[in-house]
Amino acid sequence: MSGRRHRPLRRGGPAGGAAGRPRRLPGLALALLLSASAACAADPTPSGTPKVDYVATYVWRMEDEDFGGFSGIEISADGGRFTALSDRATIRWGSIERDTQGRIRGLDLAGRARLRDSSGKPLKPGWQGDSEGLAISADGTIWVSFEGLTRVARYDTPDSPAQPLPRPPEFKEMQRNSSLEALAVLPDGTLLTLPERSGVLTRPFPVWRWRNGKWDQPFSIPRTGDWLAVSADIGPDGRFYLLERDFKGLLGFRSRVRRFDLGENAISNERVLLETRPLQYDNLEGISVWHDGQGIRITMISDDNFGWLQRTELVEYRVTE
Repeated sequence: MSGRRHRPLRRGGPAGGAAGRPRRLPGLALALLLSASAACAADPTPSGTPKVDYVATYVWRMEDEDFGGFSGIEISADGGRFTALSDRATIRWGSIERDTQGRIRGLDLAGRARLRDSSGKPLKPGWQGDSEGLAISADGTIWVSFEGLTRVARYDTPDSPAQPLPRPPEFKEMQRNSSLEALAVLPDGTLLTLPERSGVLTRPFPVWRWRNGKWDQPFSIPRTGDWLAVSADIGPDGRFYLLERDFKGLLGFRSRVRRFDLGENAISNERVLLETRPLQYDNLEGISVWHDGQGIRITMISDDNFGWLQRTELVEYRVTE
């Protein structure tokens, strides 16, 4: 990391009538009835269903050969700071400029670093440096999941040596290049992670939990169609948010966000909040969920695969109940 040393960003830290000829309504009553009917028809959100509104898209560009490939993002509780993880073992952080409507107008980079292994050596892109999932605890601890050599590691600062967690035997059996893409941390420090693929189209995604110094697999998430799990976060509402991707070849990517209520050893109340069209956005691969004062804000970032045909974009939606 060039320049001065930086601490990681912290997270903060919702008619009828009698049979026969109908009775004619007075003019005022008829007008009120028509007005109420029009209002109901204009409201596409049934009672009790979350309303999801598009906020804005911001395309992020930077003259840097290591810029791109973003697979994870964390936004601070006030929406003013970011931490972004590349799948080539680099991490960047800084501040976010927003307009009066809360739309992103610029990203001001404050620092960058290359992730290191447990001996302090910089990780190289590839098998050991395929960093995919990002989660930041309330105390500023950085957690990263890796897809090549399947593992989860702790970082006290962006450029400190890795502290890898133990690897259960099941981690070693996950599909190559399809393992731990999604990572989330609960307020008490519990980690939840899951692979991009489950091994079989009809097999649920297994969710692994790190708590009290050991791994267990308390529940799974239903898998449907060709959707693959790429990122996750715990919202300020305590719910589990999962970003999924479907690659349609020449038609590009489409994305889906599902939300679940979290129990001790189960999930419930599945909601599909968002499902985009092919080519609507780029390869959205990272998600961060926070509260913007009006509702739950979902921020997603795309992986451009370091290709000139793709772009790095931040896409935001707001969820209100």
